[in-house]
Amino acid sequence: MEEYIEDKEFDKLNFTEKPLKKGEYENCIFSNCNFSNSDLNQIIFLECEFINCNLSMAKLTDTAFKNVKFKDCKMLGLNFENCNKLGLEISFENCVLNHSIFYKINLKNTNFKNSQLHEVDFGACNLTNAIFDNCDLLKANFDNTILEKVNFKTAYNFIIDPENNRIKNAKFSIENCKGLLEKYQIKIER
Repeated sequence: MEEYIEDKEFDKLNFTEKPLKKGEYENCIFSNCNFSNSDLNQIIFLECEFINCNLSMAKLTDTAFKNVKFKDCKMLGLNFENCNKLGLEISFENCVLNHSIFYKINLKNTNFKNSQLHEVDFGACNLTNAIFDNCDLLKANFDNTILEKVNFKTAYNFIIDPENNRIKNAKFSIENCKGLLEKYQIKIER
């Protein structure tokens, strides 16, 4: 029988040694926990928060994240493509998501704040109305991605091909719009 855990706080636990039990976790807080390389397959997280956790390389097949917040987390190499897509709603603040994969995921209205997203794959995603607030998108992949109404005004180090992505009504600043012109090898000077 799978667990149902509600309103519980997990603090300073190492789930690499003793795995998190399969089940549904609702309104739980995970603080200072280590999930690196853990099996989180088929676990449901509903209205949970992960604070200062290491989730790097965790397995996420059919994992459900419904209204889940990640803050100050290390999340290297996560494959969100394998998550349960039904009701997927996540946000990130002060997180390191380098080498993670969001391929073909609906990330409408997702907030990324003060996060590092080096070499993250956003190919074929729907990022409509997403916000990249002070995010480092060095070598992030935007290929056939819906970027309509996305706020990139304070994002940096991105390269986006306007001919290969839908960018209608996306917001950029004068300082960062050169990432839209990279393929044309144009030099913008002050």
